[in-house]
Amino acid sequence: MVIDPEHLSGVLDRLDTGVVRTERNGRIGFINSAAETYLLISKDRAHGQPLFDVTEIPRELQEAVSSLPEGRQSIRLHELKLAAGLFDCTIQSTEDGNVLLELHNLEWEKMRSRLQQRELQTGMLELLSKNLGHEVRNPLGGIRGAAQMLAEELEDDELSTLARLIMRESDRIDELIQRFGQPELDLGELDLYPLLDEALDLLAVEFRDSVSVERDYDPSIPFIQGDATALRRVLVNLLRNACQASASRISIKTRIEYGTTLLQSGKGSVIRLDVMDNGAGVPESLRSLLFLPFVTGRRDGTGLGLALSQQIASAHGGLLTYETQEQGSRFTLYLPFGDGAKRQGEVH
Repeated sequence: MVIDPEHLSGVLDRLDTGVVRTERNGRIGFINSAAETYLLISKDRAHGQPLFDVTEIPRELQEAVSSLPEGRQSIRLHELKLAAGLFDCTIQSTEDGNVLLELHNLEWEKMRSRLQQRELQTGMLELLSKNLGHEVRNPLGGIRGAAQMLAEELEDDELSTLARLIMRESDRIDELIQRFGQPELDLGELDLYPLLDEALDLLAVEFRDSVSVERDYDPSIPFIQGDATALRRVLVNLLRNACQASASRISIKTRIEYGTTLLQSGKGSVIRLDVMDNGAGVPESLRSLLFLPFVTGRRDGTGLGLALSQQIASAHGGLLTYETQEQGSRFTLYLPFGDGAKRQGEVH
């Protein structure tokens, strides 16, 4: 059977895997659409040109292509830094003496790993909520009641003040426990930008002129189905964390990522909101634990803000992630819309 080259090219262009075929001398004979995106080069510019001249290629990949044995041999390289991110690469020599490169985008696996971590984090909150509600709140009520009786009976002002301190701290612990529960969302159609404005207004009152804010907004961001109060809490928490990390500059960036099927099955797309700062960042020892309850790098922190924010994102079918930067931090909130957002607001 004879395969039509144009038909084969069309099929390869539909793959998420990047495919590049080069001659032994490194000149590009074919490149599919995914590889164009991953290497940030066009087919017209790439055709007939040496691969290592038209785009930046890691030395490890160059050496592997140069040393590839004749015959049907293959080499697998892991976590290569290319123009569009991290990739695994399979290098094969073909029967006609050419070299075939397959580029596998690791962002997919990275996102799946983050989603698995999200399930673990939100599951821990639910477990803590159930256990703490039963094991702590009942005796806590008894402690508060006893302190209240002492405060009413004691004539000594100093001892009475101490009893009222016990009452206040008991109420504070009770409030923290109540905040553990899975959020019950009041869903409605909302515009994300007014929520951002409200969060920034609160930030301005709280921290005044100590921080400057840069906005890079995508005007095409659509309305979404969500709980305005809950999402506002997430935005306020991210902005407040940046200020408390001694940031002098915060950058907020919004974009749409079309065709994203990572958050939920189906077509769908996501709104991506980045909050970046130039603050002190998160200590390396805390980064992998950041969204777990009671994990905090501040002496006066409760360790609940990010855990609850992750829970709210999850209840919307979304995800909250963290990445360190050369200076400061980047928190990213993903919120689905379109077909991929059909199950928003479901509580499990």
